[in-house]
Amino acid sequence: MSVVALLLGATSVFGFAPFSWWWLPLLTLSGLFRLWRHAPERSVLLGWWFGLGFFSAGVSWIYTSLHTYGEMSVSLAALAVLLFAAFLALFPAAVGYVYRRSAAMAIWSVPAAWMLAEWVRGWIFTGFPWLAVGYSQVPASPLAAYAPVIGVFGISLLLAWTAAALVWRSRYSWLIVVLWGGAWMMHDVRWTVPVGAPISVSLIQGNISQSIKWRPEQVWTTLRDYRDLVESSQSRLIVLPETAIPLFFDDIPAGYLEGLAEHARSNGGDVLFGVPERLANGNYYNSVMNVGTAALQVYRKSHLVPFGEYIPLKSVFGPITQVLHIPLSDFSRGELHQKPFQIAGQQVAANVCYEDVFGEEIIRPLPQATLLVNVTNDAWFGDSIAPWQHLQISQMRALESGRQMLRATNTGATAIIDVDGRVLKQLPIFTRAILTTQAQGYQGLTPFARWGNYPMLLLASVMLLGVLWKLVISTVFRK
Repeated sequence: MSVVALLLGATSVFGFAPFSWWWLPLLTLSGLFRLWRHAPERSVLLGWWFGLGFFSAGVSWIYTSLHTYGEMSVSLAALAVLLFAAFLALFPAAVGYVYRRSAAMAIWSVPAAWMLAEWVRGWIFTGFPWLAVGYSQVPASPLAAYAPVIGVFGISLLLAWTAAALVWRSRYSWLIVVLWGGAWMMHDVRWTVPVGAPISVSLIQGNISQSIKWRPEQVWTTLRDYRDLVESSQSRLIVLPETAIPLFFDDIPAGYLEGLAEHARSNGGDVLFGVPERLANGNYYNSVMNVGTAALQVYRKSHLVPFGEYIPLKSVFGPITQVLHIPLSDFSRGELHQKPFQIAGQQVAANVCYEDVFGEEIIRPLPQATLLVNVTNDAWFGDSIAPWQHLQISQMRALESGRQMLRATNTGATAIIDVDGRVLKQLPIFTRAILTTQAQGYQGLTPFARWGNYPMLLLASVMLLGVLWKLVISTVFRK
């Protein structure tokens, strides 16, 4: 059974981008729950094996970051990925424990526990909500229509409840028809409305290899390439990727920035670019700045990646920096609440790379923000499934917020995503190119943007408390 659970977990990854067989996680979750039903005494271990297969396959791209670009040895990098997957597997194992203690009411306890486990995984130790099963439903599944209301974790709850209802049939199983039928009916519901006229945008994909990005002899070539790409665009808003300029902001030649600004002003707009920023106190930030018609504004990344962008508990983990060779690996955090950029006639909320994995953080600048922009450097993950998974996550953020998402990436996937989660236009990965299109600003609030995850957390908690209450009552009466 353990091997079957492992294979079910690994197979689940095909439900996510780039494969996007959105129906598959429903089947694999049903398979896991069926294993639990047949062997409840092994539910914790089977949950762990499922998680080990799921995360080992789903985040295998971390190996590329550690070995190819972090220069960690093959054995250490493989071990690190395996240990990380083994830790993440504890979350489905915990759901297995909940089932073991509440098997008679699994149709309620298991979906609630599954969603809460994903939510906890999204914030504990700074959070890793990657591969929440709700992401697999974007954009093709009927359940995607619920995203503006209940968010990704809410969709995970609905997906897990459907699987549970198929396995543990009860008098409530008819709700499957209501749940999925209601999703079809909601597909045309729009929670936000366009504001202002569309603007022309250019999203620049420089395709600078991570292996040479920070070499001193490569800096001028990179600056020249991005300058040429910017000057070939006539768009009102031009967006460059994360740390597109491989110099601290105060080290950039003044003439270079003025040249970008002059071109932006000739277009009647602005250039938005990623750049490391160093302050007088010695702190440095992973920042986004603008030049052009608008005054200089700054966004500083606030949700940093442990061991990639900062070292937690330096007294304990500091020696890791001697193993990993990652430049600028100790950024400072930006403020949690930062104003959108007022550029190109829009209110643009920027987020940097991994930050768009956290839905409740992306909705902070709403309703002021009319557009979302994600600047990313997924070159760290090579030619893997990671850029496609990341694009799918951005599609969920567009749905949840009711805003278009503009993604400017170093190597891909550079794209513009509509408010319904569909990719409107996209560049091939690993190409040096410009995506030029029209972007539309939106105003208003989706229910998720207004309330975040709180309603679904309350629902899942009530479901578990109801199960607990019934267990207590049944125990008392048995006595």
